[in-house]
Amino acid sequence: MSSPGVNGDPKPPCLPRNGLVKLPGQPNGLGTASITKGTPAAKNRPCQPLPPPTLPPPSLAAQMPRAALAGGLCPPAGLPLGGTASAPVPGPPVERPPLATDEKILNGLFWYFSACEKCVLAQVCKAWRRVLYQPKFWVGLTPVLHAKELYNVLPGGEKEFVNLQGFAARGFEGFCLVGVSDLDICEFIDNYALSKKGVKAMSLKRSTITDAGLEVMLEQMQGVVRLELSGCNDFTEAGLWSSLSARITSLSVSDCINVADDAIAAISQLLPNLAELSLQAYHVTDTALAYFTARQGHSTHTLRLLSCWEITNHGVVNVVHSLPNLTVLSLSGCSKVTDDGVELVAENLRKLRSLDLSWCPRITDMALEYVACDLHRLEELVLDRCVRITDTGLSYLSTMSSLRSLYLRWCCQQLQACGLTPGVGLLQGAREIVNSPRPPAQVQDFGLKHLLAMRSLRLLSLAGCPLLTTTGLSGLVQLQELEELELTNCPGATPELFKYFSQHLPRCLVIE
Repeated sequence: MSSPGVNGDPKPPCLPRNGLVKLPGQPNGLGTASITKGTPAAKNRPCQPLPPPTLPPPSLAAQMPRAALAGGLCPPAGLPLGGTASAPVPGPPVERPPLATDEKILNGLFWYFSACEKCVLAQVCKAWRRVLYQPKFWVGLTPVLHAKELYNVLPGGEKEFVNLQGFAARGFEGFCLVGVSDLDICEFIDNYALSKKGVKAMSLKRSTITDAGLEVMLEQMQGVVRLELSGCNDFTEAGLWSSLSARITSLSVSDCINVADDAIAAISQLLPNLAELSLQAYHVTDTALAYFTARQGHSTHTLRLLSCWEITNHGVVNVVHSLPNLTVLSLSGCSKVTDDGVELVAENLRKLRSLDLSWCPRITDMALEYVACDLHRLEELVLDRCVRITDTGLSYLSTMSSLRSLYLRWCCQQLQACGLTPGVGLLQGAREIVNSPRPPAQVQDFGLKHLLAMRSLRLLSLAGCPLLTTTGLSGLVQLQELEELELTNCPGATPELFKYFSQHLPRCLVIE
């Protein structure tokens, strides 16, 4: 019930603020929906009473109708006092979409959700799916499809390939297929509308693709320029010779048992535009690296040799002479590379910005001296499991003003001290660590003090360094530009220390 107005007449209805019109609720409930983040809907704002009506002077009040007095209205200009005026005809109400389906609002709101959350939100209603299925929300994401997810089982027991229109609508340019066969790949090519030209990257993992399947895939999918083969043991080096195309600029091959030196020969001769090569092959030797020529020297800027046990310093010589423009180099797990090999890298690859020497048990402080003296552009250095590094080596690194990321995980312990036992299945690099003489105490608080001078550091990982104390770690608050600090498995990292960091490094993500 509304409170009575002047002369006992009903009080005029409340009007929403800011000129917003309150729309009646929709039958489907969308008109009453609210959005958690942002300004509340106008219908939820409380009505405020209008100011008291303005009454005319007593001399004119007697000549005005009672209704005009009750509403505080004055007669229009030119209308005789005491006359009557027809009520104005209201215009049609302004139709506005409910906030829950307003595409302008949704386009800004959905940026705050993760990829998994977007997949769920796209199932709420057609309006949300229409907004979320715009390619801009999925840039840089790669769908992962397992072989069993590619087929629907019909009532009769037959299999039908799934509908991939939803993926095409979102404009995915890369796919990761797991456990697929040659037939599965052919079905994918036939059923995905963008497979011929729109797919730029393909990743096959733990799949049974053969030489014939690899050749068909690269022949049909003409847009593929980035290729990854991981755990695919049914294709051979002959398949690489017959299928690799000069358009490929990025290639990653790992855990494929048939890849050896001849595969590197095919890569070096058939891919003149190769920019990135990642290779994890246990049977590749120094001879394979000699296949690289000046053709790759101009284009190749990233080389990752992962767990290539047979590569020695002689192979490093071939790399630095054939690929002088490298900016990213990884020798992770190349357990036969020594300080001399690192010296070759530092003297010849001056453009390096990232160097990974993790799991190289023969690397010592001398190698870090070479790195600090010659690699003035280096921004990332990975030294995980380099158990021969001491505080002296860190003193060399403290002079590197360009270094932004430094990884020193488990530099203080051998594999035996971590509770692992050498045996079948361990990498040969791990065997090197176990069989090597136990080095003296490595990274300690004294070495940590050298890092305090590296004000350019943004990321520092000290995971698994038990010799660092709470007192030594507390000095890291001097690195005010630090954005990420990893201290997992560090006994010196106490709850009090983490609280101290939260107060003095508020912008830094401290990983416990």
